[in-house]
Amino acid sequence: MIRSEPVRTRARRIPGILGAAPRRALRAFAAGPRVVVATIAKAFGYRLVRIEPRDALGEAHGAIPKGTTVFDDRVPGVVNLDPGLLAALREAATAAADDGVELFVNSGRRSPEYQDRLRRNAVAKYGSEEEAARWVATPERSIHVAGGAADIGPPASAAWLSEHGAAYGLCQIYRNEPWHYELRPEAIEHGCPPMLPDPSHDPRLRH
Repeated sequence: MIRSEPVRTRARRIPGILGAAPRRALRAFAAGPRVVVATIAKAFGYRLVRIEPRDALGEAHGAIPKGTTVFDDRVPGVVNLDPGLLAALREAATAAADDGVELFVNSGRRSPEYQDRLRRNAVAKYGSEEEAARWVATPERSIHVAGGAADIGPPASAAWLSEHGAAYGLCQIYRNEPWHYELRPEAIEHGCPPMLPDPSHDPRLRH
């Protein structure tokens, strides 16, 4: 009787063929497709670079990355604000830091194209031009497009600015937008003017 021995095999790494990359790639599968692609690309010495679609309106048009502060000189939506407004925001932010509060910018200076997209999105969301006007101005009238307004967050930071902003000439303009601040130098001596109910009541924004 002829006895057959079990066949024994052993994986052997072939020099120059991926090396440890397959193991990293297999582990990456559990983390999702993007991680898989990034892991494989890294194994070959490449790095993934995000390419915005041709019609995307990114940072150059006013999009603000999450975590941007009033001191971030790399973000166009911050550095292109009105110089007086930016200086006041930075002075206020320095004082806020003493209270353990950091002022982040959620939106600043916007391009007309970016503002137009926000307006169209608002019309789609709220169902009419009239209702959208309570939240988003047209590009022709927007204070953001002029670089004269900044949306501050998170809510705790906006609340700090609501309490202390007048000392730096910074005022909340609309009652329905506790994040929207503009420069009012006279507020340093006389306090902020009464707030408007919403942007649709602002004479500057009416056609």
